[in-house]
Amino acid sequence: MIDFERLIDHHCHGIVPSILDRPRLEAVLSESHRPVIPGVTQFDKPVGLILRRFCAPVLDLPEFADPADYVARRAELGEEAARRLMRAAGISQLLIDTGHRSTDILGVSEMAELTGCPAREVVRIEAVMEEAARSASGGADLLDRFDTLLMARVKDAVALKSIVAYRCTFAIDQTKPTRTEAAKAGDAWLKRIGTGGWQRLEDSTLIRHALYLALDICAERKFPLQLHVGVGDRDVDMPKCDPTVFIPFILEAEARDVPITLLHCYPFIRESTWMAEVFSNVYFDVGFTLNFTGPQAIRIMEEALEMGPFFKQLYSSDAFGLAELHHLGAIQFRRMFGTVMDNWIASGDITAREADRIAAMIGHGNTERIYRI
Repeated sequence: MIDFERLIDHHCHGIVPSILDRPRLEAVLSESHRPVIPGVTQFDKPVGLILRRFCAPVLDLPEFADPADYVARRAELGEEAARRLMRAAGISQLLIDTGHRSTDILGVSEMAELTGCPAREVVRIEAVMEEAARSASGGADLLDRFDTLLMARVKDAVALKSIVAYRCTFAIDQTKPTRTEAAKAGDAWLKRIGTGGWQRLEDSTLIRHALYLALDICAERKFPLQLHVGVGDRDVDMPKCDPTVFIPFILEAEARDVPITLLHCYPFIRESTWMAEVFSNVYFDVGFTLNFTGPQAIRIMEEALEMGPFFKQLYSSDAFGLAELHHLGAIQFRRMFGTVMDNWIASGDITAREADRIAAMIGHGNTERIYRI
């Protein structure tokens, strides 16, 4: 039995505090923004299977309880359901990305209170620029406001994060823009907002400006920079989200000794393990892929351990909205890592003591080292 005395989730989100009816719960359980097809349910997919198996007993239901019974029991317990699921996950610390739908979910201090474990903030740079845009008078003012706001936000944070892969893909010019170029792009974005209503940040010049300021901050404060990779909702242009496409920027970060943590990585797990091998600053996890592949997650864990240096791997759930996803992320990681180690032990490729040492490395040690927590 592999010993996971501590497990730090280095990338996750808050949960929705309100009681969810079945349609809303199923919406959060899906990566799609589209309405559910009539006559089908989000419980009928791999993550739905493991939710019914592992979460139902925490709420005093039998394994594989009927979805309707599960949703009803969850509503009956209210906040207690989330508290049970979060605390049963056995997480030692949460590093929380607060930049996605922050008004809909619990914040850092609220998550710490609910879970009973420490929680720290990871600041998403695109969300900060969007916040700055709401009061900016022009492109130059936007940059000034963004720079000031980001510097203020990092005071209590442990890392920065970018979703450049989502917003404009990795297949962009990766050099630092001049301030004049960025201000011009800001003028154009604000003009579009003024004439057509709110538009999220997708301009690659502005995102490049944000990325290079993020590098400066990370270098100064010894922060990692998290990068979303691959799998996500339907906005992802998957072929252009291969992390090898972003190597020029990775090299800029390496020159400044800034750790880059590649998040999720599916279907680019092998590419990410290679990058962790050859770039001194690249780390990776397999994130919520372990949840969404359910019983088949062993294949994901095997790929992660196939070539990836043990000292470059991290644990994350990327759980968003549902306490169930936090709970399942920890269960799936422990189960799948433990199964691989048991197989290695049985074949004589590793000792139980070495397996425990590697578990500690990936479960918490690497995160403590690069996040300085």
